[in-house]
Amino acid sequence: MTATTVMNKRSTAATGGAPALVVVAHGSRDPRALSTVRALLDRVRALRPALPVHLGHVELNEPLLPDTLAALGDGAAVLAPLLLSRGHHVKRDIPELAAASPARTRVAAPLGPHPLLVDALRARLTEAGWPTHAGPDHAVVLASAGSRDPESRADTARTAAALSARLGVPVVPAYASAAAPTVPEAVRTLTARGYRRVAVAACFTAPGRFATECAAAAPWIASDPLGTHPSMAHLLLHRYDRALDGGGETNAVKGARGTARPATTEPALARQPHPADE
Repeated sequence: MTATTVMNKRSTAATGGAPALVVVAHGSRDPRALSTVRALLDRVRALRPALPVHLGHVELNEPLLPDTLAALGDGAAVLAPLLLSRGHHVKRDIPELAAASPARTRVAAPLGPHPLLVDALRARLTEAGWPTHAGPDHAVVLASAGSRDPESRADTARTAAALSARLGVPVVPAYASAAAPTVPEAVRTLTARGYRRVAVAACFTAPGRFATECAAAAPWIASDPLGTHPSMAHLLLHRYDRALDGGGETNAVKGARGTARPATTEPALARQPHPADE
């Protein structure tokens, strides 16, 4: 069974009175980011037309998440972070905003790690010129925004390991800020080890400064941000469904400091199949 089939099997659960899906984007000063996120939400709506889909931003772009939640009143919603790993926004900012809202909310897990994310990363690399059969001199730098949170870095490392298993080549996680190694440092390390074809895979949801800077460091090919790839739309719906199935916390369930707790990602991604792959 394909991932698409599994996602669509659940579409009947999102009809008539189902909680709204609120996609929570970070926000960016790059106007391409907002247009990309809106186009991705249009893909989600096309996959599940009966599901109310809304957008909220943590910062920089409107609508801001508090405004989106205020417009829902005391309605029910699942907040799905359009973020690729755990970090401060996923673990603190979004749950706190959810807890402060009158809406009845659940916070879903971030998009990564997950096999559907790896599908999108591989597809973008292929579009950029990655060969069907990579040679022993091929390698990839997985370029991510970066975070001081060790769980965020662990999630990125798991995504890199899963992409490595899929491609059959080394994949080194690297960061645009707040963590090491940087993308240029990772490129230099792989080049020094004899890899002559080093690609940079953009682990970003939309165009922006970090994605542009990381692509500029590529000695060979660089993939585009994940953007509106179909797997991203399916993954958002999967996170929504998992939250409804109990994979998220409501804003009535408080953590130690009085905030709603976000869902966790699936364990042992690289070692066991996910239901979406079955």
